[in-house]
Amino acid sequence: MITDPISDMFVRIRNANAKLHEKVDIPSSKVKTEIARVLKEEGYIANYKHIEDQKQGVLRVYLKYDNGKAVLQGIQRVSKPSLRIFKGHEELPKVLGSFGIAVVSTSKGMMSSKKAKEAKVGGEVIGYVW
Repeated sequence: MITDPISDMFVRIRNANAKLHEKVDIPSSKVKTEIARVLKEEGYIANYKHIEDQKQGVLRVYLKYDNGKAVLQGIQRVSKPSLRIFKGHEELPKVLGSFGIAVVSTSKGMMSSKKAKEAKVGGEVIGYVW
């Protein structure tokens, strides 16, 4: 049994990315689909899609490469089930001096730290992507 499904998603993406796989399959949920949407909007993955099966479904994430090099250099979980990290819009972190993003769960949905600052909303910092 997985105690932190978002960490599992991040690890699967990190491992597939390191091995230069074209795609990675992850057990699906609404939160994971929203994280994949943010990653696609920010250009870190090529695409994603939900595949129905007889259980919860599968989230297939298509990884993005540029001249054989991974676009997504790193992905790290910040807020965990044992320690939730919440930040206001003025406290949202800059990842690698604004080269990366923080994925933030806000009252207006899942979004990147850049969009959360523009919308002036804070929330739970799910993870960092660079």
